[in-house]
Amino acid sequence: MSSNNPISNFQDVPWKQRFYRSMLGYGIHFSRRSDGTINRFIMNLFDLKAQPSKQPIDGVITSDTVVDATRNLYFRLFLPSFEQNTNMPLIVYFHGGGFAYMSANSIACDDLCRNLCKKTGAVIISVNYRLSPEHKYPSQYDDGFDVLKFIDDNDNTKNFPSNVNLKQCFIAGDSAGGNLAHHVTVKACEYGLRNVKLIGLIAIQPFFGGEERTESENRLVDAPVLSVKGTDWLWKTFLPEGSDRDHPACNVFGSKSVDDIRRLKFPATMVVVGGVDPLYDWQIRYYEGLKKCGKEAYLIEYPNAFHSFYGAPELKESGLLMEEVKDFIG
Repeated sequence: MSSNNPISNFQDVPWKQRFYRSMLGYGIHFSRRSDGTINRFIMNLFDLKAQPSKQPIDGVITSDTVVDATRNLYFRLFLPSFEQNTNMPLIVYFHGGGFAYMSANSIACDDLCRNLCKKTGAVIISVNYRLSPEHKYPSQYDDGFDVLKFIDDNDNTKNFPSNVNLKQCFIAGDSAGGNLAHHVTVKACEYGLRNVKLIGLIAIQPFFGGEERTESENRLVDAPVLSVKGTDWLWKTFLPEGSDRDHPACNVFGSKSVDDIRRLKFPATMVVVGGVDPLYDWQIRYYEGLKKCGKEAYLIEYPNAFHSFYGAPELKESGLLMEEVKDFIG
C-alpha cells in the first residue's frame, strides 16, 4: 500500500448516496434477530427495488428472465439502447450483500449494473440468487452455476441480441458477489461449457476471510460501510453449521482448501482492492494465491477507497474502475 494510514474517500460521497447507505445500514441493523435470522419484512422496507424497463433509462434497457421460479432464481438483463455494430461481450454479474442481503432488483445493484453496461458497452446478466441464513452454503454457488448453464443452452438465449458474443464471457461480482464469481468460475472450469467461453473473472473487493485476524482487519475494525464484527456475523449465517472461517468457501487458499486450480484452465482475473477496506489483506492473499498457482492475475488498487466505493459513480475511483473493466473485457 502507498500509505500506512490511507484516508477514506467516503467523505467525498454525495449526501444523497450517504443517506441511502445509512438507511440500508439501519435496515441491516434492525432486521437482524438475536437468533441469527433476518426479519425480511423490516429489511425490505429499506431495500428499495427497481422495476425492469423496456424504455431506455440512462441509455440502458432491462428485462427479467426466470430460470427457476421455485427458488426465485432469475437474472436481470441489461442491454445498451444504442446500436452496436460489433460483437458485445457478456458479463455475468453477482451482486454483493454478504450472501444475506440485496437482490438483482435492489436499486443499488440495478444502478451499478446499469452504469457498468453504459460505460463498457457490454451486455450484463445480473443474477438473483438465494440468500442466507435461509439458504446456506452452497445454495448461492449452485444458483450462480445454474444460471451459467442456463445461458449455455442456445435455446435460452434466443431473445438476446444477435451480436451478443457468448465466446467472450466474463464472470464478475462485488464483495460477496466477487467470492461467488470465483467459486462459480471453478465449477464452470470443472464442468466444461459448450457455447459459453469464459475469458476473464472480475473480482471487485471480493469477500474472503479466515480465522486469523489480519493487519487490515485490526486497523480498520470499524471502517466505513463494513465492520469486522459485521463480516463475522455474515460468515456465521452463510457457512455450514460447525464450520469456521477457514472453510474453503471463505479462505480459498487456506489449509482446508479443496480446489486445486492449478489443474484448471482458469481465466485471467482482475482483482480490485481498496486501501480502506478491512478485507484488503484477504483480497491481496487471493491475488497472490492465483499468481502462486500460475494463473494470470492483475491487481487494481485504489488506496483511499472504502468497501463498496464503486456504488458511488460520482467518485473518481468509480470512473477509473469502469475504465479498467472496459479495458479488461475489450
